[in-house]
Amino acid sequence: MPSPYETESGTVLMLEPRSASAGELRAQLLDESYPKPFVIDDGKQRYLYFNVRLMQSAMSLRAPNALELRYTQKMMAFLLFRPHPKRIDLIGLGGGSLIKFCYHRLPGTRLTAIELDPDVIAWRDAFLLPPDDARLQVVHADGAEYLAQTAMGIDVLLVDAFDRNGFAPSLANRDFFANAFAKLAGNGVLVINLAGERDTYAGMIGEALAAFDDQVIVISVPEDGNHILFAFKERHFEPRWRWLHNFAKELRSRHGLDFPAFAHQLERSTRLGLARREGRRRR
Repeated sequence: MPSPYETESGTVLMLEPRSASAGELRAQLLDESYPKPFVIDDGKQRYLYFNVRLMQSAMSLRAPNALELRYTQKMMAFLLFRPHPKRIDLIGLGGGSLIKFCYHRLPGTRLTAIELDPDVIAWRDAFLLPPDDARLQVVHADGAEYLAQTAMGIDVLLVDAFDRNGFAPSLANRDFFANAFAKLAGNGVLVINLAGERDTYAGMIGEALAAFDDQVIVISVPEDGNHILFAFKERHFEPRWRWLHNFAKELRSRHGLDFPAFAHQLERSTRLGLARREGRRRR
């Protein structure tokens, strides 16, 4: 049906039978009582929403495998440190932007996406996710429970897990970070999107610092109002920044993202100790 929002034009797609009342659904969207994720398609972009204030994912219809949101681009900065991961696990499927990008850009990588909400998974075809195969699995499960039970050896663990209330609470605690540390490979990387009100993820940076022996870098995403947290399991993690700045240019030509800017921001954050500063402030 046509979008009822003044600020978001296009067509609203909903997981409802044809017999559902359009008037009732429109009212639920406007008063934010509609309980399921929905999609707005404006003919150029397709957006996944939990409510109109919380846009979860965006896809260009012309380039469906590209990363449209800046925070998803910055999450891919893990490639500076792990350019050839064998295994990536992603907690929080959303519209599948990250998993699609990795699927098409990293052909040697096995990918598992874990999503708690079956209504989010139901949108996978609308966002043109490839079907499950030998390299890709989409699993309906609680991310924390999955992590506790899965095998060790994750090269990169990406976390982008939100509902209409904010960051998934089962992932914002000490047990989660301890499990993440245990299940990562020896030089594995944990990457978390921190978004929404700061109170919703208060203490998470401090928990990451404790679990990963202070080997944490936090960078901001001013365009989206987010922060991205990188935690490194490798003992005595010491980035070779000069080499990384040169390597970033190669990654930019290979993947089309601004890795040189990512590398400069990561180095600056490290030298300023922003993760420790943020961690202390939020304890």
